[in-house]
Amino acid sequence: MKKVLAINSGSSSFKYKLFSLPDEKVIASGMADRVGLDNASFEIKLADGNKHVEKTEIADQEAAVNLLIKFLKQFNVVDDLHEIVGVGHRVVNGGEYFTDSTIITKENLPKIYELEDYAPLHNPAEGRGIEAFMNVLPEVPQVAVFDTTYHRALDPVHYLYSLPYEYYEKYGVRKYGAHGTSVRYVAPRAADMMGKDLKDLKLIVCHLGSGASITAVKDGKSYDTSMGFSPLAGITMATRSGDIDPSLIQHLMHVEHKSMDEMIHILNHKSGLLGLSGISPDMRDVRESDTDRAKLARKIFINRIVRYVGSYIAEMGGVDAIIFTAGIGEHDMGVRKEVMDAFKYMGVEPDYEANEENGEHFITKPDSKVKAMVIPTNEELIIERDVVRLTDIN
Repeated sequence: MKKVLAINSGSSSFKYKLFSLPDEKVIASGMADRVGLDNASFEIKLADGNKHVEKTEIADQEAAVNLLIKFLKQFNVVDDLHEIVGVGHRVVNGGEYFTDSTIITKENLPKIYELEDYAPLHNPAEGRGIEAFMNVLPEVPQVAVFDTTYHRALDPVHYLYSLPYEYYEKYGVRKYGAHGTSVRYVAPRAADMMGKDLKDLKLIVCHLGSGASITAVKDGKSYDTSMGFSPLAGITMATRSGDIDPSLIQHLMHVEHKSMDEMIHILNHKSGLLGLSGISPDMRDVRESDTDRAKLARKIFINRIVRYVGSYIAEMGGVDAIIFTAGIGEHDMGVRKEVMDAFKYMGVEPDYEANEENGEHFITKPDSKVKAMVIPTNEELIIERDVVRLTDIN
């Protein structure tokens, strides 16, 4: 049986699904959770519903790859590694190099590393993950599916910065966005749930996970998005600051006697929920804490979501639906409630009882002018389909 492995590496997670072809049946799935953090775990769920979870140290994405191979063999999901005929990898930023999903070779792999500054928490780890699979499965095509591809549809009004134009011409300085692979799944699914053509809808997708972004979808494509040149921009995240005044960086460099590289490291790794709360980058930990700083961190996180959603409603001239997805979006009913309440004036009529449940469903009343819904993302399915499309495996 032919099988395709879809790898979705986040900044602190490692999700995977193994698909059989051509039926696209998921025969194994799971994740490494809290990668690089305390209390990490690795999970594998088999097609028969049996699940195994092991608490173990997972230092980085490479360690997660090695654990994946170990578990696939241990539970006889793969008897021979040659059954895997393609591996797809979510890669956050393709820059100007990659305008579509691409088969990765030793010749073009360095370009993913060259884009480290564009996605410092992701691209290097994803590059190492691709390399690891190249070593284990040297004859199997490795396909990179770039989050930035979806946002190639942005108008220059939305992707250009107010900088000297030659910086864009010389260096490709622009907004690239991220989480495009997630939106590629979630937006059409929302249209299906609403019984409408995607091209006729104005949607706002709140991808709220360790990395978090807000994307406006209009005319069936990306209209604007909160992440920028790198995933550092936009709303408050687990360890990323989100939007910040550049002059403040210069000020902190002077008073803290730090280099630019040190400051960027702080903005990427020590800010966000972690920096504000002083407790954890994980919203589950922040939510359970009674400290004033943790409560404030949560309020700031919600405020930045509302700020972006509101601005995109204004940009698009209205909205038909607000969608919550990814770890926080799919499981934190409190965040969803606060965001919905903020837009009651726009016609959002929350169904608080429905909001207490997770899974794919509407969380507004049937007659709500603006719908709100939870849609668990399925980036892995998009990745698998791109592997098949580019390699003609079937």
